[in-house]
Amino acid sequence: MSLLTNVMDHSLDAGYAEAAERKKAEGGGGLPKTLRAKLGLAAGLVLAALVVTVGAAQARVAAPAVAKEREELIDRIEEETSAADKLEESIEKLRGDVSARQREALEKNGDSDRSDLVGVLSGAVEVHGPGVKLVVHDAKDAGTGGDGQPRGTSGFSDTGRVRDRDMQRVVNGLWESGAEAISINGQRLTALSAIRAAGDAILVDNRPLVPPYTVLAVGDGEGLSSRFQDSADGFYLRALQENYGIRTAISVADDLKLPAAPSVIVRTAQPITEKETS
Repeated sequence: MSLLTNVMDHSLDAGYAEAAERKKAEGGGGLPKTLRAKLGLAAGLVLAALVVTVGAAQARVAAPAVAKEREELIDRIEEETSAADKLEESIEKLRGDVSARQREALEKNGDSDRSDLVGVLSGAVEVHGPGVKLVVHDAKDAGTGGDGQPRGTSGFSDTGRVRDRDMQRVVNGLWESGAEAISINGQRLTALSAIRAAGDAILVDNRPLVPPYTVLAVGDGEGLSSRFQDSADGFYLRALQENYGIRTAISVADDLKLPAAPSVIVRTAQPITEKETS
């Protein structure tokens, strides 16, 4: 109790108290005593107040300018977005016009049946009919090996990921089995289509696709399904399923609808003249 009483009665340390008394006796404590010191203190206070006032005034003046710049930026973004939308509409119209002219050119170069067949095989027109629906999906534990460690350099198939080479074999197997038209995730394939990989993504004609990969193939439904599953590419797909857990499902459909390819390049062969050969 005596210790608590001493602390309460002498809250200020003796050393601090002695220093304060000495400073007071020397006249160094409290407000400045001389006129010069008082003027210096007043000047400092005025300068500080001036700085604060100027800063507040500048902030108030700059606020409308910043708000105006923000509104102008928003207006520019909206204008550019509207212009981009108009360009996309124009592109779609031009694509439709090009497709119509291509169909017209095909019809002029042959009879109607032949032009329809050429349009289907080239991917220039929409098609529908019986066929096969094949869904290929990554394994549930895609990205890890059997020991639970990531495999960053051993390839997609070793990690349960569907890779571009797998989709190439699937598509080629369907063509060889008698498919008349094929699309992947709504992307129509043509004789010039390319299936490639960019990082972790599979590209079809430079358009990235995401799993699951839904492959639609128009043709003789039952026969197409049987021939594909009995082919080397069908066995390859089953091997991926058994060894790496890649999920697949194939079914026969009575009516599939495939869109036309977004852009088809029409090329015609010309005979070489004698001057060119020489």
